[in-house]
This record gives sequence, structure tokens and C-alpha cells, in this order.
Amino acid sequence: MKKLNKELQEFTFYPEKVIQFGEGNFLRAFVDWQIQQMNKKDLFNGSAVVVQPIAQGLGKMLAEQDYLYTVILEGLLNGETVASSEIITTVNRVINPYESYQDYLALAENDDLEIILSNTTEAGIAYHAGDQLNDTPPTSFPAKLTALLAKRFDLGKKGFTIIPCELIDRNGEKLKEIVLRYAKEWNLSADFTTWLENENTFCCSLVDRIVPGYPRDRAAELNEKHGYEDNLMVKAEPFMLWVIEGPEKVKEIFPLAKAGLNVIVTDDMTPYRERKVHLLNGPHTCMVPIARLAGLETVEEVMLDPDFSVLVNNLFNQELIPMLSLPKDELEVYAEQIKERFKNPFVRHELSSIALNSVSKFKARLLPILLRFAKTQGKLPHYITLALAALILNYRGDKFEVHDDEEVMATFKAAWENPATVASTILSNTALWGEDLTAVPGLLATVEKDLQGLETTGALALVQAFNQEGE
Repeated sequence: MKKLNKELQEFTFYPEKVIQFGEGNFLRAFVDWQIQQMNKKDLFNGSAVVVQPIAQGLGKMLAEQDYLYTVILEGLLNGETVASSEIITTVNRVINPYESYQDYLALAENDDLEIILSNTTEAGIAYHAGDQLNDTPPTSFPAKLTALLAKRFDLGKKGFTIIPCELIDRNGEKLKEIVLRYAKEWNLSADFTTWLENENTFCCSLVDRIVPGYPRDRAAELNEKHGYEDNLMVKAEPFMLWVIEGPEKVKEIFPLAKAGLNVIVTDDMTPYRERKVHLLNGPHTCMVPIARLAGLETVEEVMLDPDFSVLVNNLFNQELIPMLSLPKDELEVYAEQIKERFKNPFVRHELSSIALNSVSKFKARLLPILLRFAKTQGKLPHYITLALAALILNYRGDKFEVHDDEEVMATFKAAWENPATVASTILSNTALWGEDLTAVPGLLATVEKDLQGLETTGALALVQAFNQEGE
């Protein structure tokens, strides 16, 4: 079977208008797919040049397919069944700055480039001590971005509209804060700082689309259906939402909503973020470590399991919704929509893929709820606390392959060298959580008890016990 490439059929290609940090499944099925929808309506007529954020990535695989790949949308949308496949042509090329740093810096010379997008995982927007302007490249994404912006300024060119998609609160503000920190450490001029503030727009954003990724279980079938071999096809649900907190000009330079896409540009994304992070991402992060220990592999399996479906319902009704400030009826409607999305029979959303960078996800999605619950209720939320214990057990590394930041992995490896104190060591680590969690009344003892229960009676038995308590 012929591999997907530019010779397969006639494609329309557009000039580069977007710099995209990240080439993973999500950005390709979310951002690049949306750019294509705008192009099909002659609203944008642009493509993305992708910057590979780490040394090992998908750049070479994409090059082998002439940067083409297929997005498969399957599921329910507004009560209608959607099943579509579309070849995406909006990735123009991939630059690996670890191999061709000068090509990366040369992006600053292109006047057509005016938008910067990113998704470098939750751990990507972080300060890395030791990064320098003359590094080729600096280690962190913010440092790489600062170097590019410095080059852009030196050339006397206009700034960018920068829209990070990482799932952390106030992502645009945090990215800008780190960029300014590097600017100060690198002794960049006051004029550069002024240009950065006045000529660049850092937007906070919120993204929502479940993207299970490469459909391994159906790859041969789909290749046969499409009539070509695609090693980078990516599966996603039809539903999508993108909330961008920024000025009105974003609507003009990036006319997503005009293309009929579910994109909201607003001056305050807070209500949208709180609802999405805690009610969509929160249940994912809670279910994953527990369900994996019980032998489940996908979100659909969790929702169809008689015990874990009760866990999800109780998690929503008893631990998440009561802690949010939005109207209860609105939250309950949204929760039901999420459960329907979780049950999508077309999507094999593997728990292992959601488990990537679980520590930063727990910190952003569930820890605020846990702390709020403990403070307002005078007790701990059963399921979230169990998820924390299960996460610690998952990170021992003997049950599942774990993928996270090197420093996080090293922290857990060292902590597990003494199993008797692992809970205390992990919970007290302020670098992981931003505070000492052993100060939360009863948390250490509860996590230790749950760890013991997970090891002895098992995850399913604990879930069943908690479900009975919640009846």
C-alpha cells in the first residue's frame, strides 16, 4: 500500500503564518485541523511551521509523509453521529532546533509569521535554571521562545500573538512571566522589554477536545479504507472548544469562529477554565491511576464498569461539583455531557496516554479541589485521595511504564527506595506540589492507608468500599 505523501493527490499548500511549538497528537488534531477548516473557507490561507520542543519527536516521521496526516473524527455531536477522515495539509515543515538551531532562529526573519501556538505538556511552561541566550538551543520552551523573540526584536520586526495551549492555569501569563525572567537574567535591553510588552500579546487559553491519538487497534482497517498507509493518523472526538482570553484583534488575525468553529475570544476565561479543568480533566486524572491498577485500559471501559461508573458519578456529585462556584444546575448539565463523551464507543481513549505527566496534571486538576474540600468540609475527599495514593504507587514503575519530567521521575525513584516513608517523602515535596501536603490534616495517614489497601486488597475492592460509603 502506498504511503501518504504529496504525490497521492493534488493538495493546496499555504504560506507559513503560525509557529507551532509541539508536533504531538493533540496539536495536530486540534490546532492544525482548525487551521485547515479556516483555509477551506478562504479565511486564513496559512500553514504552520512546527518547532520540535524536545530532541526526540515526530519530525522525521512527518517528513517521511511530506508532513501530511489524517484526522479521524468519530462520535456524537449535537445528537448526530460523526464519522469522518480528512488529510491535513497545514503543517508545512518541522524544525528540530537540536539539529538545526539556525533554522529555528531564522523564523524571526519571516514577516508573515504572526501567531505562536504551543502545547509542550503541562510541564513545558517552566523555568529551567542555567538556560542561556547563547545555548543552541536552550533547554526549556520559554527559553527557546525568549531567544526567538530577542532575535525578532534585533531585526526590528513586529511582535507576535502568542497563544499557549498547555493545560495549566493562566498559561499565557505564566509563559510571559518566565520570558521576562530570562530577559532579565540574560541582560536583554530595556528596549527589548518595552517591545515585548507593547508589541506582543500573550493570551491565556483553554482547550477542550479528547484526542486518543493513533488508533493502533484499527490501523490496518483504516489504512485499507483510506487507500494509503498513514503512520501518523490521529483520532479525536468531534466536540471541540477553544476559549482564548485576549483582545478583539485575535478574532481578525485568527478568524476561527468565522469558520464556524467552537472558539470563544473573551476578556475573562475564568468560568470556562474552572468548569473544564475540574469537571473534564479532573475525572480523567482521578480515574487513571486507580483504574489501571484494577486492570482497565480505556476510559470507555471505566464508564462501562459497574463499580467504576459509580466512582465517576460519586466523584462528580460528591467531590467536584460541590467545590465549584458556578450554578449547580449548569455544572450538572455539563457533567452529563462529559459522561456521554467519556462513553464514546468510537474512541479508544487509553488510560496510559492520559497518564503522561500525571503529577503536574494532579496538581492542576485535583489538588485545588482536595485542598478546598478539606478546608470547607473538615474531611478528605475519598476518591481524590485514593487517586493520589494510586498515583504514588503507579510511579514506583514496576506495574506500568511511567513517563514524566526527568526530575519528577528521579524524585519518585529515590522516594521508593524506602517504601515505609514514601508517602511522607512525596507529600512533603514542595517542588512537586507547591506546598507541603503533609500539613493537610489527615492526608498523610489516609494516603498511607490507601497505599496499603491498594497493595493488599486491591484497587477494585477499595473502590467498592468507597462506593458503599457514598450510598
